[in-house]
Formats: sequence, structure tokens, C-alpha cells
Amino acid sequence: MHDPPGAALTGGPSPEYRNGSKTISETNLVFGILGTAGLLFASNRVRLDIVALLTVLALILTGVLTPREALAGFGDPVVLLVAALLVVGESLTRTGVATELGRWIMRQAGSNETRVLLLVMGSAALLGGAMSSTAVVAIFIPVVLAISTQTNLNASRLLMPLSFAALMSGMLTLIATTPNLVVSAELGNSGYEPFAFFSFFPVGLAVLAVGMLYILLIGRRMLPGERVAPAASGEKTMEDLSHGYGLEERRHRLRILPDSPIADQNLTEAGLGQRGLRVVGIERSERFGTTRIPTPNSSLEVHAGDVLAVAADPEETLAAAQELQLEPLPVTEHDLEMWRKEFGVAVVLIHPESSMIGHSLRESEFRSRHGLHVLGLRRGGELNTDFADVPIAASDSLLVQGPWHRIGMLKADTHDFVVLALPSELEDVAPARSRAPVALLIVLAMVLLSAFEIVPVVVAVLMAGLAAVFTRCLTMEDAYRSIHWSSIVLIAGMFPVADALQKTGGVDVIVSLLFDGVGDAGPYAMMGVLFAITASLGLVMSNTATAVIMAPIAIKAATLLSVSPRPFAMVVAIAASAAFVTPVSTPVVTLVVEPGSYRFADFVKVGLPLLLLTAATTLFVVPLFFPF
Repeated sequence: MHDPPGAALTGGPSPEYRNGSKTISETNLVFGILGTAGLLFASNRVRLDIVALLTVLALILTGVLTPREALAGFGDPVVLLVAALLVVGESLTRTGVATELGRWIMRQAGSNETRVLLLVMGSAALLGGAMSSTAVVAIFIPVVLAISTQTNLNASRLLMPLSFAALMSGMLTLIATTPNLVVSAELGNSGYEPFAFFSFFPVGLAVLAVGMLYILLIGRRMLPGERVAPAASGEKTMEDLSHGYGLEERRHRLRILPDSPIADQNLTEAGLGQRGLRVVGIERSERFGTTRIPTPNSSLEVHAGDVLAVAADPEETLAAAQELQLEPLPVTEHDLEMWRKEFGVAVVLIHPESSMIGHSLRESEFRSRHGLHVLGLRRGGELNTDFADVPIAASDSLLVQGPWHRIGMLKADTHDFVVLALPSELEDVAPARSRAPVALLIVLAMVLLSAFEIVPVVVAVLMAGLAAVFTRCLTMEDAYRSIHWSSIVLIAGMFPVADALQKTGGVDVIVSLLFDGVGDAGPYAMMGVLFAITASLGLVMSNTATAVIMAPIAIKAATLLSVSPRPFAMVVAIAASAAFVTPVSTPVVTLVVEPGSYRFADFVKVGLPLLLLTAATTLFVVPLFFPF
């Protein structure tokens, strides 16, 4: 029978056990709050950041933590560090560094699937060591789809390996993923030496090598093959993209006749949207020719003689034309060619962390925010043309139309959606391409300052973020937009859970149970159990929340075993990033579900062996570099 946790450190029962039923009751309360949060995470019905905020409120209202304690996570250096890293990653996107890497892959890979997989996975892992893994996947999805179309390789055999490589990239450096930062910070808070910038590299490199071998030799053979058609490519023309959303039958031109009741009214007063007509452009005859106004503002006044370019069902168009004295005109190839000079189209995928989820396009004010019209929506492969008031869901794909500069700006917004396909008519020009060398130098300086511990990591990353703004790699507005505020709230909101477990003795209870089970088997067995628990929690919770909960447990377990906590902490960090088995545990994986046409079972079939290989590799390599 083991002593109560804390006895080995204090020479007697810990204060938590001496306090009696009150603390036991508080411990059960924390477990109840944590269990409820886990169920909400697993249900995927409530946003993760909302769950985190509800958890904070529950800890305050039940008296487990004071408001100051519960809100302390929002001032944690890790939160600021994550935000700054997102800004640095955005600078690589806006200067075209990431896009150029994708183009290089397309030039080097050819049509050999093995070479494509090696280059895609290797490049994703390399880039993921310095920027968000989610952003890496968002950048590479259109690249992979373009490769798929140009080479006739099946995209479903490329996209899942891409997401897995991005996950494994989080195991290479301290700043590559949030769980690494959380675990390292917990080591420091507990009085131990935090991990250095490249502490993760030997373990992560071994996992990456084993993972890539598994994908190349075994994993890709278990992925959907010929049964799944290649996804749409970013290299298709505007007509190709429009065809997939049935736009050909919904294009109309209507001239406003002199007797029309909407003449001299603005578009809001005209009420065309209420009749199902989306005005995507206006042709206006003037002294020196025809002026075309793409994506007109709702306050724009229309006059007799104006020609409205609308997207609507034929029946609704005919009814509106008869009622409002509008003359239907033919849509000729010349008309389409003229409009192509003014605006383009694109296909975007709703990001799993998008602020639009649960809101209709009207509620989220998509048109006013982005200057674009949504002309079609696909959900689960089904086309929906009556979508204005339909709540948006993760992985919905939208056909959007608007001015070319607005279409070009879509690639810079990887928070709310991911660009699946851009028309070949659009030249791929990054907003700050000329500053790409500057962005690379900034990232290199950040890595060197961190790696050689010249300044603390958080200082190096903050300096890099500010340098990117000062050198105009991105504007301050771009920097703020690049921060995934929902992720920031999730991280800050889950930190108090660890404090609550420590304060009420919950960590001691969990460690006591671990010791009762495997305490006599030694540190290797304990390390294996910690990996298994962390990976299991990662199936239903975010990897950040999992790391927050498991890091103090791992450190306490190592302390009671009288061994170094660093190998235990490293195992927890690696296990938290090994979210290969389900498509809902991390946005890194969720993003590829729709474009890859994957089923839940595909991830279990391919991801479970990879998780077991990751566990075996980690448990073998970690003690070599982090002895007990």
C-alpha cells in the first residue's frame, strides 16, 4: 500500500489529506468540472473556447479558485508567445515564402507518388518547426490539390499524410506547437530547468522518420485509392469552378426599365435579396462607354437603363423581372469575358475554428467583411443554393465571387477559411512578396536567439513579430487578424484547470492511482502509462488542454519516483501532439477531411498504427537523451 501523495516529500500525509472532507469534496468538484468539459469537447457541439470560458466560470462560481487565480492564464507568457508565433507565421504567408516552397515541391516532385509524399511531408515538417501546424496544412492543401490534378495522383493518398507530417512537425522544436510550450513552462513553474529550443529535436526527428517510413511502406496502402476521385484543383478556370456549383443556370442580366419601381432606389430599398436575387455586378452606360461595378454596396442607387448582373434561380428571376419591370437580357460569352476582367471566383473551405460556424452568412456579415458574394454552398458533397440563413458548419465549401484584389486577399485569411481552389486567371501575387528575404532573415534570427538562449524564447518571438511589422512584411492590422483568438482563449482558459487540480489535491489523487497501478514497475512503465493516458485524452480534448492537465501529473509522478521529471514531461508533450486517430481532435487533421473525402474509419485505420509506432519510438528514444 502506497503512502498518500505528498508523504514522500513531507514526511507525512499531505495537507490536502489532512484538510478532510472539504478538500476531498473540492477535488471531486474539480473532477466533475473537468469531466463535463471533456464531454463538451468530445461532443463537438460547443466551441472549444466557449468550453474553456465555461470552465473558468465554473471554477470561480464554485469557489475552487478566486477570480484572480482563475483568470491568471490570460496573463501567462505562453499565451503571448503563441499569439506572437502566429504573427511570425503570417509574415511567411504574406511574403510568399510558404507559397514558393509549395511551387518548388510541384517542380521537383513530378508524377511519382513516393517522391511527392517525401517532399510534401518533409516540407510540411520543416515549415511546421517555425510556424503553426494548422497554418502549414492550410497553406499546403491547395498545393497538394494542384499536384493531384496535374499528375493524376489521388489527393486522398496525399492529404492525410500531409496532416500527419504537420502534427509530427510539432515535435521538432520548442515553439512548434503549444503543448511543448505548456509542458516546458510547467517544468519551470515547478522549479526544474525548462526545455531548450531544440530539446525536442532528437525525439521529434526519430518520430518523423518512423512516421514517414510507415506512411510510405504501409499507411498509404490503407488510404482510399481509386474509390475516391481527386479533389478539385486550385488550377481550374473560373468556368470549371462555377460548374461545380451549378452557376451556369443561375447567371442572368436584367435591365431596369424606365417604369420600374426600383429605379432611383438603392439596392437595400429595391429588396432584390428578399426575392432571392444576388446582385453581383452592375453595368452602367456612360458617355465614354460602359462602366462595370463589381460587388456593389447595398447603399448604391440604381437607375433606369442600368443592367443588373444577378445570381438566382431562373424561376425567381423571371418572377422578379415581371413584377419589377426588368428586361431579361442574354448572357453572352462577350459579357462573361468583360466581367472576368472585373471579378473572379474562388472555392473556400470553412475552418474548424472559424468564427462563422453556427452563424448564417447574413449574421456573420460575410459580404461586408470580405467584399465578396457567396454564390453556392456545398455540405457533404450536396449543393445548396438557398443558404443565406443556413448556419455555417465546419468543412462547408463556399463558392465566392468578387473583385480580383479581394479574391487575391483570401489566401491571407487562414483563420475563418482555407482557400481550396483559385481560378487559373488569377496571378498568384503575395501582398509583400518583395520582402520575402527579410521575413526569412527575421525567422532565422528568432531561431538563433532562441536556440543559443541569448534571450528568452518569448522575447525572441516578440522581437520577431514586431520586426515583421516594422519591416512591412505585414501590417499591424494583418498581425491582429492572424491571431486565432479562439485558440488563445482556449489556452488561457484551460490553464486554471491545472491550478485547480494542484490546489485541491486532484493531481495527488491521480498520481496515487497511477502508483497503485504501476508504481512498483518502475519509471519505464510509468512513462508508458503517461503516454497512453495523454494520447487517450487527446482523442476527445484539444492537445493544449491535454498538455495543461497532464504536465503537472507527470512532474509529480517523477518526483515521487525520485527520478528526473524531464523524460516524463517530454513523453507527455509528444503524446499530446500524436492526435492521429480521429479527425476531430485537432484542426490540423480536420482541415483535410472534406478535400480528401475521408471517412472517420480511414483515420482510425491509418492513424492507430502510427500512434502505436510513435509511442514505441518515444519510449525508446526519450531515455537516451533524457536519462532518469
